[in-house]
Amino acid sequence: MAGRDLSKGSGAPAGERQRLDKWLWFARVVKTRALASKLVTAGHVRLNGVRAAGPDKPVRPGDVLTIALERQVRVLRVEAAGERRGPYEEARWLYTDLSEGEGPPPADATH
Repeated sequence: MAGRDLSKGSGAPAGERQRLDKWLWFARVVKTRALASKLVTAGHVRLNGVRAAGPDKPVRPGDVLTIALERQVRVLRVEAAGERRGPYEEARWLYTDLSEGEGPPPADATH
């Protein structure tokens, strides 16, 4: 671990690729890697606007994932590959949530 910058929590080099199912699990989008695999296989994950071909599809920093979960759709930009499935605070450094801030428009915007 010497020489790695763990300040962002991933511990992985910025340009590293990672399997989609593994990344979803490390980022704590799903509870298990098997569920991540099923989510992708069922067609609920898009990678850069295109339905992900399979759970082994590689993701890298800069990729945008659109994930249809049971009660919400999340849009996440991959910031780093994960090295392990750590606590939420560590997993949060792996992505930027582009769906944050979405919600109903302000009341005066409906005129």
